[in-house]
Amino acid sequence: MREIEFKMERPGLVEAGQTVEITEHEALSGCSYIIEPAVAMSACYKGRDRLKSDHGVVKEIKHNDRGYYVIVNFDE
Repeated sequence: MREIEFKMERPGLVEAGQTVEITEHEALSGCSYIIEPAVAMSACYKGRDRLKSDHGVVKEIKHNDRGYYVIVNFDE
C-alpha cells in the first residue's frame, strides 16, 4: 500500500472512501499527479518513485492553516 498527499484548494471536492482517478504530469525535475478533474495536486516525485496505478482511494482529508490535504492510498 502506498500513500500520497495532494493539496486541495477548497473543501467538498472529494470524500473519504471515494475512488479517484489520477493523471501524471511530467516535468524536467520529475512528475506530479492530479486528482481529476483538477481537484488536487501532489508534490513532485523523481522517476524512480513514479506511481504505477491510475486510481486510488481517498483515506482522509486534513485541514490546517495552509489548506486542505487529501491522503490517497494506492495498491502498490
